[in-house]
Amino acid sequence: MIIELAVAAMEELVRMAQMGEPLWSESLDGISSSVLNEDEYMKTFPQGIGPKPAGFNTEASRESAVVIMDHINLVEILMDVVRVLLVLLLGAPNREAFLLLTRSLNIELMQMTAEFQVPTPLVPTREVYFIRYCKKHSDGAWAVVDVSLDNVCPSPIVRCRRRPSGCVIQEMPNGYSKVTWVENVEVDDRGVHSLYKQLVNSGHPFGAKRWVAAFNRQCERLASAMATNIPNTDIGVIMSQEGRKSMLKLAERMVISFWAGVSASTAHTWTTLSGTGAGEMRVITMNSIDDPGRPPGLVLSAATSFWLPVLPNRVFDFLCDMNSRSEWDILSNRGVVEMVHIPNGRDTGNCVSLLQANFSESAKSSQSRMLMLQESCTDSAGSFVIFAPVARFAMNEVLNGMDPDYVGLLPSGFAILPDGSAMQGGNDQQAVGSGGGSLLTVAFQILVDLVPTAKLSPEAVVTVNNLIACTSKRIQASLLCPGMSRFLKESK
Repeated sequence: MIIELAVAAMEELVRMAQMGEPLWSESLDGISSSVLNEDEYMKTFPQGIGPKPAGFNTEASRESAVVIMDHINLVEILMDVVRVLLVLLLGAPNREAFLLLTRSLNIELMQMTAEFQVPTPLVPTREVYFIRYCKKHSDGAWAVVDVSLDNVCPSPIVRCRRRPSGCVIQEMPNGYSKVTWVENVEVDDRGVHSLYKQLVNSGHPFGAKRWVAAFNRQCERLASAMATNIPNTDIGVIMSQEGRKSMLKLAERMVISFWAGVSASTAHTWTTLSGTGAGEMRVITMNSIDDPGRPPGLVLSAATSFWLPVLPNRVFDFLCDMNSRSEWDILSNRGVVEMVHIPNGRDTGNCVSLLQANFSESAKSSQSRMLMLQESCTDSAGSFVIFAPVARFAMNEVLNGMDPDYVGLLPSGFAILPDGSAMQGGNDQQAVGSGGGSLLTVAFQILVDLVPTAKLSPEAVVTVNNLIACTSKRIQASLLCPGMSRFLKESK
């Protein structure tokens, strides 16, 4: 039954990637992804995985892009999963024959579970149990399709189902690939916080546009990490090619750790500590034991999300600007000096930096032993600015090409998303007048006790609450006060 479902899903995905109207229509703004006609879909694909459950909404979209990576490498990335539950086999006696068959036909099937997340505690995770089927087609294109298994292997609680979704990957000249992504899910999103309702209802956070943007962004990161002909961009620091790769690898782990610590997940439950509605602070505690990439002890992760009547690119530019950092960063209120700058994408905002705070004379002896690693990234799906303090001696070893896996990091930072309004582009006055703007998540991870099994103290909660509240208020004051109009115009 599972194999039959996979074959039918593959056929549906390929057809949906190729078909035009009336199945798909262009969005009214001409910028968003193609929109699915649900009635036409049910006529064209009447079988599927069964009727939509009561109370579920449909989110369906399609997006295409050309990315800087070989098509075979893209397929390998998609099939290199973290949580593979079972590689489908036709029984133990037929194991060898099955493997030979799938390899000869250039296909692969896996049963998987995954959580799809938005970088805020206010949007519940979407956990899906599905099959992933990969196949090379006669025209040379590869297709990778996911489809939920709930009708084959029923689960007691299902809040999200993936109808055939995935991508068709076509080879392009000079190592490029064309990716066409189709995302078609049914979801119960009644648990989404009111602050994010409009964004989630727009289909933006989980749609095809975000998948393609993430694909494109990751390809740029990998291309940058493997490049050998990039000129030295160190500022006051001499760094080898090995040191550059090591620093980029450390930054990638920092980003992954930040996302894991700021998103909702079935692995942990956020607790609301203060405030009501938008602006409330939520926390989780993590016991760091025998993790070489994280300092040992009790780690407190805290986050808050709020709306800003400013367009996302303005917020991103402000948070990235080294000259404006002292306006919001209370831990380095004398500003910072950029010691290393490594571009890792086409947009000038996509880069990895090594920063040093400008300390006062009295603080230099105790605090100058620490540096700040930072990565900033922006694409069509959203933006982030993530940073983590790093011991100077450890960073020196990384710059000399040492394996960075044993450097302890506790990342903090910002995730910036559009608010989901229909407005695309325009100036800041239009953003305020039309209700458009940004959803900003502020998150910090702090080591509150050297003993992993220690209890969370009230003092630690007060400290992190004040840190997040002060940072949020400073950002709001800087972006909304009249004196910021010059900065907003210059960063346009």
